[in-house]
Amino acid sequence: MTTDQILSDYLTRGDDIHDDAAPSGPIEKRWDERKFAAKLVNPANRRKLSVIIVGSGLAGASAAATLGEAGYHVKNFCYQDSPRRAHSIAAQGGINAAKNYRNDGDSIYRLFYDTVKGGDFRSRESNVYRLAQVSVNIIDQCVAQGVPFAREYGGLLDNRSFGGVQVSRTFYARGQTGQQLLIGAYQALERQIGLGTVEMNTRHEMLEVIMVDDRARGVVVRDMITGEIETHTADAVVLATGGYGNVFFLSTNAMGCNVTATWRAHRKGAYFANPCYTQIHPTCIPVSGDYQSKLTLMSESLRNDGRIWVPKKAGDDRHASQIPEDERDYYLERIYPSFGNLVPRDIASRAAKYQCDAGKGVGPGGLGVYLDFADAIERMGRDTVEAKYGNLFDMYAQITGEDPYTEPMRIYPAVHYTMGGLWVDYDLQSNLTGLFVAGEANFSDHGANRLGASALMQGLADGYFVLPYTISNYLADGPFEKIDDSHPAVVEAREAVEERVNTLLSIDGKRTVDSFHKELGHIMWDYCGMERTEEGLVKAIQLIRDLKAEFWSNVKVTGVNEELNQTLERAGRVADFFELGELMCIDALNRRESCGGHFRAESQTEDGEALRHDDEFAYVAAWEFGGDKPVLHKEPLEYEYVEMKARSYK
Repeated sequence: MTTDQILSDYLTRGDDIHDDAAPSGPIEKRWDERKFAAKLVNPANRRKLSVIIVGSGLAGASAAATLGEAGYHVKNFCYQDSPRRAHSIAAQGGINAAKNYRNDGDSIYRLFYDTVKGGDFRSRESNVYRLAQVSVNIIDQCVAQGVPFAREYGGLLDNRSFGGVQVSRTFYARGQTGQQLLIGAYQALERQIGLGTVEMNTRHEMLEVIMVDDRARGVVVRDMITGEIETHTADAVVLATGGYGNVFFLSTNAMGCNVTATWRAHRKGAYFANPCYTQIHPTCIPVSGDYQSKLTLMSESLRNDGRIWVPKKAGDDRHASQIPEDERDYYLERIYPSFGNLVPRDIASRAAKYQCDAGKGVGPGGLGVYLDFADAIERMGRDTVEAKYGNLFDMYAQITGEDPYTEPMRIYPAVHYTMGGLWVDYDLQSNLTGLFVAGEANFSDHGANRLGASALMQGLADGYFVLPYTISNYLADGPFEKIDDSHPAVVEAREAVEERVNTLLSIDGKRTVDSFHKELGHIMWDYCGMERTEEGLVKAIQLIRDLKAEFWSNVKVTGVNEELNQTLERAGRVADFFELGELMCIDALNRRESCGGHFRAESQTEDGEALRHDDEFAYVAAWEFGGDKPVLHKEPLEYEYVEMKARSYK
């Protein structure tokens, strides 16, 4: 069978789509023009309008705080016991902004260019340029909130470099930048909770979107303590629920991270864009056994001063200290001399895989490379290294029992971030009217690969500076018809959730939820991980379908709904991961090119670099739910300000 014949078994081709909200004209003026053209809501009318925000990470908390401050009535939901426990807290290395404090040639345009190039020319120009513009305001906002960014001797904010760039534009708070930024957003959120403009609902998980007259008007949630199924309505709904990396089971994400909120919206008609674009982070602590439930990230900031190497000779199992300098291969510095250890994440990850595949890996199973700070300690002194990276070194030592000050860290790539997400237009509105999506939950800014320190930038940009303008433009047409729990659409959504919960509880099979999740993760990693092939993806789709069928006939969900039931929570999330995993493989199968985090073995240059096919695949793949045969809608990508060309970091 030809590739096209194979694809016809798995997908249906739909009409092309376009971002009708994006303004035209000079790119540097588009955001200002969009803000000016947006309809306004006067302060008295804002009190009559309500918004539901699902998620309390950087995007969700900042959006809730900002909209509450503006005077809207906001309902905020999170499944954690506190907004402060959102996964944004785990981000370590920093947040990008085009401030050019180092006077090293940075600018808004350079940040824009680096981001488009880093995403392998698979993101929208307008969205990325706006992100670069807004970045300079984020830092000022956070400093005003008291975020303790690192400072130089003279008192100015310090910067460091991250992968894929040749300037220093990353602001940081040691190795806990995400935590400090989230505390800032959390303080702003708590202020609005205290003032009564934001109603916070912790330990509630969203399980359905309520659609009324083709508008998103609310959500169905489950109280995770009592099991009560609740319905909540509003004039608009915002999803800020993060990424879906846990489809791989092992990832750097918190174990609770899931796709359910966005997947429920997808099943209601929201397009899911570029699901195959997942990021494999090169700097993670290697897997140490089958008992692990998650992986630990070591910040990309370590690549500023740490040098990555492997033994030159395959099978060399000597201790690192016994391998002389001339028998070490600093392969990133050798292959990519212009960027060295600071190449983008996708390139560094694949390079590590190639070294390990060639038998040069270190540690148990040969699945690791060294990240060595010996030169940095000799050059700067241990005290300086400790001041910059101390908490990261402590974390590594606690997890591995090894001292990174005296011997190299061992690292290996692991699933980290997802560039795919719900499709949104320039206003961050999905194709479902009234449903907005912010942060990692949308697809809009990073293309096929996210540069380090840009996740925090996008989350806060969306929440503080973009969504408040664009959602107000939508709400200016409100308030919309009031609906209550008796509305047929609300009743239907609630009953659908209750039926799903009852079905999961009634199967009474013999396999645990985690065993299904772990098996799905192995399939995804083996066939849709760092490298994908047509044969492997076709096999994976069938394996997932078979496993999904077994899940719905043989899963064991203990307990009842009317209580704290974490097995039930995980079962619902894993059920959605099955459907997502299948779509990811179909998307990867359809995209017969290599770009960024998506590497098709059939599409590579002679020296193993990703080979794009811009004539065929310069588009956003926006998928409409269609069961076993999803519908593919293409949004063509057009570049006016950046020339599409092969990425080179050599």
